[in-house]
Amino acid sequence: MAGVSKACCSIPPVISKGYEAKGEYKTLGGLKTYVTGPADATRAIFVIYDIFGFYPQTLQGADILANADKDKKYRVYIPDFFEGEPADISWYPPTTDEHKQKLGKFFETAAAPPRVLAKIPGVFADANKEASSGSGFASWGILGYCWGGKVANLALGKDTVFKAGAQAHPAMLDPEDAKNVTVPIAVLASKDEDPAAVKGYEANLKVAKFVDTYPTQIHGWLAARANLEDPEVKKEYERGYNALLDFFHKHL
Repeated sequence: MAGVSKACCSIPPVISKGYEAKGEYKTLGGLKTYVTGPADATRAIFVIYDIFGFYPQTLQGADILANADKDKKYRVYIPDFFEGEPADISWYPPTTDEHKQKLGKFFETAAAPPRVLAKIPGVFADANKEASSGSGFASWGILGYCWGGKVANLALGKDTVFKAGAQAHPAMLDPEDAKNVTVPIAVLASKDEDPAAVKGYEANLKVAKFVDTYPTQIHGWLAARANLEDPEVKKEYERGYNALLDFFHKHL
Protein backbone atom coordinates (compact mmCIF):
# COMPACT_ATOMS: atom_id res chain seq x y z
CA MET A 1 0.00 0.00 0.00
CA ALA A 2 1.35 3.42 -0.91
CA GLY A 3 2.53 5.52 2.00
CA VAL A 4 2.59 2.65 4.47
CA SER A 5 5.80 1.07 5.69
CA LYS A 6 6.48 -2.60 5.14
CA ALA A 7 6.11 -3.06 8.90
CA CYS A 8 2.37 -2.90 8.28
CA CYS A 9 2.44 -6.38 6.90
CA SER A 10 5.08 -7.97 9.10
CA ILE A 11 4.30 -7.18 12.73
CA PRO A 12 4.42 -10.20 15.03
CA PRO A 13 1.12 -12.08 15.41
CA VAL A 14 -0.99 -10.42 18.10
CA ILE A 15 -1.66 -12.76 21.03
CA SER A 16 -5.26 -12.55 22.24
CA LYS A 17 -4.75 -14.11 25.66
CA GLY A 18 -1.85 -15.17 27.88
CA TYR A 19 0.76 -12.91 26.31
CA GLU A 20 4.31 -13.45 27.56
CA ALA A 21 6.34 -10.26 27.43
CA LYS A 22 9.65 -10.40 25.56
CA GLY A 23 11.47 -7.68 27.49
CA GLU A 24 12.94 -7.38 30.98
CA TYR A 25 12.69 -5.06 33.95
CA LYS A 26 15.54 -2.77 34.94
CA THR A 27 15.89 0.08 37.39
CA LEU A 28 16.40 3.33 35.50
CA GLY A 29 16.17 6.76 37.08
CA GLY A 30 15.22 4.99 40.29
CA LEU A 31 12.14 3.45 38.69
CA LYS A 32 11.33 -0.11 37.68
CA THR A 33 11.29 0.08 33.88
CA TYR A 34 10.17 -2.38 31.23
CA VAL A 35 12.87 -2.54 28.54
CA THR A 36 12.41 -4.33 25.24
CA GLY A 37 13.98 -4.41 21.80
CA PRO A 38 17.39 -5.13 20.28
CA ALA A 39 20.37 -4.03 22.36
CA ASP A 40 22.05 -2.65 19.23
CA ALA A 41 19.13 -0.39 18.27
CA THR A 42 20.20 3.18 17.55
CA ARG A 43 16.78 4.73 18.16
CA ALA A 44 14.52 4.54 21.19
CA ILE A 45 10.90 5.12 22.17
CA PHE A 46 9.85 6.32 25.61
CA VAL A 47 6.39 4.96 26.47
CA ILE A 48 4.07 6.38 29.11
CA TYR A 49 1.53 3.73 30.00
CA ASP A 50 -2.08 4.43 30.91
CA ILE A 51 -3.21 4.68 34.53
CA PHE A 52 -3.47 0.90 34.83
CA GLY A 53 0.28 0.33 34.53
CA PHE A 54 2.05 -2.73 33.14
CA TYR A 55 -0.85 -4.52 31.45
CA PRO A 56 -0.10 -7.39 29.02
CA GLN A 57 -1.75 -5.55 26.14
CA THR A 58 0.50 -2.53 26.75
CA LEU A 59 3.64 -4.65 27.01
CA GLN A 60 2.70 -6.49 23.82
CA GLY A 61 2.37 -3.14 22.09
CA ALA A 62 5.86 -2.15 23.26
CA ASP A 63 7.24 -5.45 21.99
CA ILE A 64 5.60 -4.85 18.61
CA LEU A 65 7.15 -1.40 18.31
CA ALA A 66 10.55 -2.76 19.30
CA ASN A 67 10.70 -5.89 17.18
CA ALA A 68 8.42 -5.57 14.16
CA ASP A 69 10.95 -4.30 11.64
CA LYS A 70 14.46 -5.77 11.54
CA ASP A 71 15.69 -2.86 9.42
CA LYS A 72 14.38 -0.13 11.74
CA LYS A 73 14.86 -1.31 15.28
CA TYR A 74 13.88 0.48 18.47
CA ARG A 75 14.75 0.06 22.13
CA VAL A 76 11.55 0.74 24.06
CA TYR A 77 11.30 1.90 27.68
CA ILE A 78 8.20 1.99 29.93
CA PRO A 79 8.96 3.43 33.40
CA ASP A 80 6.70 2.57 36.33
CA PHE A 81 5.81 6.11 37.31
CA PHE A 82 3.20 4.78 39.78
CA GLU A 83 5.81 2.67 41.58
CA GLY A 84 3.74 -0.48 41.82
CA GLU A 85 0.46 1.23 42.67
CA PRO A 86 -1.48 1.89 39.44
CA ALA A 87 -5.20 2.56 39.30
CA ASP A 88 -7.51 -0.44 39.54
CA ILE A 89 -9.05 -1.14 36.14
CA SER A 90 -12.38 -1.87 37.86
CA TRP A 91 -12.63 1.87 38.61
CA TYR A 92 -13.01 2.66 34.91
CA PRO A 93 -15.33 3.71 33.50
CA PRO A 94 -16.39 5.22 36.83
CA THR A 95 -19.99 4.18 37.41
CA THR A 96 -20.15 4.70 41.17
CA ASP A 97 -19.34 7.65 43.42
CA GLU A 98 -16.64 5.54 45.08
CA HIS A 99 -14.89 4.89 41.79
CA LYS A 100 -15.19 8.53 40.76
CA GLN A 101 -13.58 9.59 44.04
CA LYS A 102 -10.77 7.05 43.76
CA LEU A 103 -10.00 8.06 40.17
CA GLY A 104 -10.13 11.73 41.05
CA LYS A 105 -7.69 11.27 43.92
CA PHE A 106 -5.38 9.18 41.73
CA PHE A 107 -5.24 11.91 39.05
CA GLU A 108 -4.48 14.52 41.72
CA THR A 109 -1.65 12.54 43.29
CA ALA A 110 0.21 9.70 41.53
CA ALA A 111 -0.91 10.76 38.06
CA ALA A 112 -0.39 14.52 38.38
CA PRO A 113 1.44 15.41 35.11
CA PRO A 114 4.03 17.75 36.75
CA ARG A 115 5.01 14.97 39.16
CA VAL A 116 5.51 12.54 36.28
CA LEU A 117 7.30 15.00 34.01
CA ALA A 118 9.87 15.59 36.76
CA LYS A 119 10.80 11.88 36.67
CA ILE A 120 11.41 11.65 32.93
CA PRO A 121 14.96 13.14 32.81
CA GLY A 122 16.37 10.56 35.25
CA VAL A 123 14.99 7.60 33.30
CA PHE A 124 16.02 9.19 30.01
CA ALA A 125 19.62 9.72 31.17
CA ASP A 126 20.02 6.15 32.44
CA ALA A 127 18.44 4.72 29.30
CA ASN A 128 20.87 6.63 27.09
CA LYS A 129 23.75 4.98 28.95
CA GLU A 130 22.50 1.64 27.56
CA ALA A 131 22.91 2.68 23.92
CA SER A 132 25.42 0.52 22.07
CA SER A 133 27.03 3.65 20.60
CA GLY A 134 28.26 4.67 24.03
CA SER A 135 26.96 8.18 23.45
CA GLY A 136 23.20 7.77 23.76
CA PHE A 137 20.54 6.95 21.20
CA ALA A 138 20.60 8.84 17.90
CA SER A 139 16.96 9.85 18.31
CA TRP A 140 14.04 9.37 20.68
CA GLY A 141 10.30 9.20 20.23
CA ILE A 142 7.66 9.36 22.95
CA LEU A 143 4.28 7.62 23.03
CA GLY A 144 1.58 8.17 25.62
CA TYR A 145 -1.61 6.18 26.13
CA CYS A 146 -4.77 7.81 27.49
CA TRP A 147 -3.58 9.91 30.46
CA GLY A 148 -0.02 9.30 29.27
CA GLY A 149 -0.89 11.19 26.11
CA LYS A 150 -1.26 14.37 28.15
CA VAL A 151 2.17 13.85 29.69
CA ALA A 152 3.70 13.12 26.27
CA ASN A 153 2.18 16.30 24.86
CA LEU A 154 3.64 18.36 27.70
CA ALA A 155 7.06 16.83 27.02
CA LEU A 156 7.08 18.02 23.39
CA GLY A 157 7.49 21.74 23.90
CA LYS A 158 10.45 24.01 23.30
CA ASP A 159 13.85 22.34 23.79
CA THR A 160 12.30 18.85 23.92
CA VAL A 161 14.67 15.89 23.88
CA PHE A 162 12.24 13.96 21.68
CA LYS A 163 12.31 14.05 17.90
CA ALA A 164 8.67 12.93 17.49
CA GLY A 165 5.71 12.01 19.66
CA ALA A 166 2.41 10.17 19.59
CA GLN A 167 -0.77 9.95 21.62
CA ALA A 168 -3.06 6.94 21.58
CA HIS A 169 -6.68 7.52 22.66
CA PRO A 170 -5.55 10.65 24.53
CA ALA A 171 -7.25 11.71 27.73
CA MET A 172 -7.59 15.39 28.62
CA LEU A 173 -6.96 16.42 25.01
CA ASP A 174 -6.79 20.22 24.95
CA PRO A 175 -6.54 22.06 21.62
CA GLU A 176 -4.49 24.75 23.37
CA ASP A 177 -1.79 22.20 24.19
CA ALA A 178 -1.23 21.62 20.47
CA LYS A 179 0.17 25.13 20.06
CA ASN A 180 3.18 24.20 22.21
CA VAL A 181 4.16 21.03 20.32
CA THR A 182 7.44 21.58 18.46
CA VAL A 183 8.07 18.21 16.76
CA PRO A 184 6.00 15.87 14.52
CA ILE A 185 3.13 14.21 16.34
CA ALA A 186 0.57 11.48 15.73
CA VAL A 187 -2.83 11.23 17.41
CA LEU A 188 -4.86 8.03 17.25
CA ALA A 189 -8.29 8.72 18.70
CA SER A 190 -11.11 6.37 19.65
CA LYS A 191 -14.86 6.88 19.40
CA ASP A 192 -14.83 8.03 23.04
CA GLU A 193 -12.70 11.14 22.55
CA ASP A 194 -14.52 14.41 21.94
CA PRO A 195 -14.50 14.88 18.13
CA ALA A 196 -14.43 18.66 18.55
CA ALA A 197 -11.35 18.43 20.78
CA VAL A 198 -9.60 16.15 18.29
CA LYS A 199 -10.43 18.48 15.40
CA GLY A 200 -9.39 21.56 17.37
CA TYR A 201 -6.15 19.95 18.48
CA GLU A 202 -5.28 18.99 14.90
CA ALA A 203 -6.09 22.48 13.64
CA ASN A 204 -3.76 24.09 16.19
CA LEU A 205 -0.74 21.92 15.38
CA LYS A 206 2.03 23.78 13.57
CA VAL A 207 4.17 20.68 12.94
CA ALA A 208 4.04 17.57 10.76
CA LYS A 209 1.09 15.51 11.97
CA PHE A 210 -0.93 12.35 11.55
CA VAL A 211 -4.38 12.36 13.13
CA ASP A 212 -6.82 9.49 12.75
CA THR A 213 -9.95 8.31 14.55
CA TYR A 214 -10.88 4.64 14.99
CA PRO A 215 -14.69 4.88 15.11
CA THR A 216 -15.34 1.33 16.31
CA GLN A 217 -12.88 1.41 19.20
CA ILE A 218 -13.19 2.41 22.85
CA HIS A 219 -10.85 4.62 24.83
CA GLY A 220 -7.94 2.36 25.74
CA TRP A 221 -8.03 -0.10 22.81
CA LEU A 222 -4.27 0.06 22.24
CA ALA A 223 -3.42 -0.44 25.90
CA ALA A 224 -4.92 -1.97 29.05
CA ARG A 225 -8.56 -1.94 27.93
CA ALA A 226 -7.94 -3.84 24.69
CA ASN A 227 -10.12 -6.95 24.51
CA LEU A 228 -7.94 -8.82 22.03
CA GLU A 229 -10.27 -11.81 22.02
CA ASP A 230 -12.68 -9.65 20.01
CA PRO A 231 -11.72 -9.95 16.30
CA GLU A 232 -12.59 -6.33 15.51
CA VAL A 233 -10.54 -5.01 18.42
CA LYS A 234 -7.62 -7.23 17.48
CA LYS A 235 -7.77 -6.00 13.88
CA GLU A 236 -7.82 -2.34 14.93
CA TYR A 237 -5.11 -2.95 17.54
CA GLU A 238 -2.91 -4.26 14.75
CA ARG A 239 -3.84 -1.32 12.50
CA GLY A 240 -3.04 1.13 15.28
CA TYR A 241 0.42 -0.29 15.89
CA ASN A 242 1.09 -0.36 12.16
CA ALA A 243 0.22 3.35 12.05
CA LEU A 244 2.49 4.13 15.00
CA LEU A 245 5.37 2.22 13.41
CA ASP A 246 4.86 3.99 10.12
CA PHE A 247 4.88 7.37 11.86
CA PHE A 248 8.00 6.69 13.90
CA HIS A 249 9.77 5.21 10.87
CA LYS A 250 9.20 8.49 9.05
CA HIS A 251 10.20 10.83 11.85
CA LEU A 252 12.86 9.12 14.01
